[in-house]
Amino acid sequence: MAKPYRDLNTYFRERFGHRVHKLTVDAGLSCPNRDGTLSTTGCIYCNATGSGTGAFARGLSIREQLEQSKIPVAKRFKARRFIAYFQSYSNTYAPVETLGRLYDEALSVEDVVGLSIGTRPDCIDDAKLDLLARYARRCLVWVEYGLQSACDRTLRRINRGHDVACFTDALTRTRQRGLPVCAHVILGLPGETRQDMLTTARFLADHEIDGVKLHLLYVVRGTPMEALYRQGRYTCLEQQTYAELVCDFIERLPPQTVIQRVTGDPHPDELVAPAWAMQKRATLDLIQAIFRQRNSRQGCYFTSPTPPTDTQLDTGPPAE
Repeated sequence: MAKPYRDLNTYFRERFGHRVHKLTVDAGLSCPNRDGTLSTTGCIYCNATGSGTGAFARGLSIREQLEQSKIPVAKRFKARRFIAYFQSYSNTYAPVETLGRLYDEALSVEDVVGLSIGTRPDCIDDAKLDLLARYARRCLVWVEYGLQSACDRTLRRINRGHDVACFTDALTRTRQRGLPVCAHVILGLPGETRQDMLTTARFLADHEIDGVKLHLLYVVRGTPMEALYRQGRYTCLEQQTYAELVCDFIERLPPQTVIQRVTGDPHPDELVAPAWAMQKRATLDLIQAIFRQRNSRQGCYFTSPTPPTDTQLDTGPPAE
C-alpha cells in the first residue's frame, strides 16, 4: 500500500531504480556540546554514544562496520546498494583532512553509492561544505542537521547549544553548494505545545526543506531527561498523541520533502519511558490509520512559503 507521504524508500527508488538502504556508521568523532567547547553534558536527552552504535569504541573500522551490516540488510530488505550514514555525534566535527579520510574509507566499500552526514549546524564551515560538494559530484550526498525545534526557548531548555538562526545559516550555505538537507526534529520536547511543534513544521515548510526526520522524545537512562521524568517534571507523549502530531506535521510540509523517518528506535536496555516507544510497527500502523481516517496526506495543508518572523522562531520567555 502506498504511503500518504514521500518516504525514503520511494526517493531512493526514484533516484536509483531499485532498493537502496542506509547503513549506520560510527566514526568515533565527538560533539562540541560534550567535549567542553559548549558544555560537557550534551543535550538533555542524548545518550552516552551520541545516538550511535558505539562500534568505533569496540574497535571496528568504518569499512568493517559497513561490511558487517551489509550482509543482513541485503538479505532482509533485498537492498543492492547502500548509503553510508555517519550517525554518531557530529560528523563534521574534525579537520577537513580527517573527514576526507573517513568519507573515502566509506566510499571504498563495494556497493556504497553515497554519504549521509549527520551533524550540527554549528559544526560546519565553508571548507567542510566544499569538501562535501566535491563528493557530491560523483555520488549522492545528504547533510543531516539536528534542528529539533524552531523555537529558541526550547533549544535553550534542552541545552542544544545553538539557535535557530545558526540552523538557517547552515541551511543556506549548504544549499548554495547544491547539497540536499535533512532536518531532524523531536516531537514532545519539554515545555512544547502542539502549536510550538507546528511552528517548527511551518518553519521547515517555509524553507522548503529537502528532507525531515521525526523523532519521539523518549527518556534514556542516565540523562538529565531521566531526572526530569523521575521528578515528575516531564510527561511523555501518549502513542495516539504522538501519531496525531506526526500526521499534523507531515500534512504541513511540501509534497516533495522526503520523510526519512517518522519515529525512532530506542535501545531496550536504555529506555526508561514511554514503554510504547518499543512498539515501532504499531506506531507506524497508527500513523497510517490516522491519515486514512482524515483522508489526508503530505502537503495537504502546505501553503506557499512566507518569511519567518521572530515570533515563529522564539515564542515565550527564556526557560529558567
